[in-house]
Amino acid sequence: MDVLGPSLIAAGVVILAIIALFIMSGFRVVNQYERAVVFVLGRLIGAKGPGLFWVVPMISRIRKVDLRIVTIELPPQEGVTRDNVTIKVSAVVYFYVVNPNDAINQVMDYYRATVQIAQTTLRNVLGQSELDQVLSDRLVLNQKVQSIIDEHTEKWGIKVTAVEIKDVELPLTMQRAMAKQAEAEREKRAKVLLAQGEELAAQTLADAAHVIATEPAALQLRYLQTLTEIAVEKNSTIIFPLPIDLVEPLTKLMNRKAGRGQDSPAAPAPLAAPAAPPASTTGTSFARQADPEPPYHGFPPLPER
Repeated sequence: MDVLGPSLIAAGVVILAIIALFIMSGFRVVNQYERAVVFVLGRLIGAKGPGLFWVVPMISRIRKVDLRIVTIELPPQEGVTRDNVTIKVSAVVYFYVVNPNDAINQVMDYYRATVQIAQTTLRNVLGQSELDQVLSDRLVLNQKVQSIIDEHTEKWGIKVTAVEIKDVELPLTMQRAMAKQAEAEREKRAKVLLAQGEELAAQTLADAAHVIATEPAALQLRYLQTLTEIAVEKNSTIIFPLPIDLVEPLTKLMNRKAGRGQDSPAAPAPLAAPAAPPASTTGTSFARQADPEPPYHGFPPLPER
């Protein structure tokens, strides 16, 4: 009995150690953003966590599932729009796991399945849309793609929060055509704005002319203001138009003076000089009468050859 006592105690200690190790091996810890799906002998028990929990060792198997939002950047998807334009579209998909049990039991790889359904849905939506809608109404396309993907992944325990179209690649020929269209549209707007500005300026000038016509002094003030603006630029020569209203009184005064000169009596003619006595015919010599001078026409005499 004395020999068996220590051996039994040692065996008991070993058994207790084995039991303690067995119990300790069943403890599991998962993070706050994770859940552990537990299978016992192949049968689903449920999701456990977060924190510390215990499962039956050796016959239990767990799979951890991340509950955080996952971001998937889809590769460029080439498709043909409804108006027969070939484009490449890349997008970003945001989703997270709502039900860990369905994410493990309903689909083999929920991440890959979500990526594939997102690519297929994006190509289908592009084929049903026109190019202008893809370029301008991206919000509508994003919501449409999100609703279709979410409908397929709902039974997998996946919730798609958002789908954003990242980039749209167009052919070079289409880019040139769109650039020409945009340039023509800009020129059209510029011409319309220029015509509207001319119309508004003409109407404003007409209104200003009516105001100035009622107040003649306003035109003189405007001339003086123009002269002040020109003088600020330090020009050495200033061309300033003289108003007709300032010249008109001077012209009338000159016309009056000219009229008075025509109405005054003519000055008396000078007295004629006495006639020279006739030359004597009995004399042996007589003076030769001078030749009359030719009339002066205002031209210099021609040189003699």
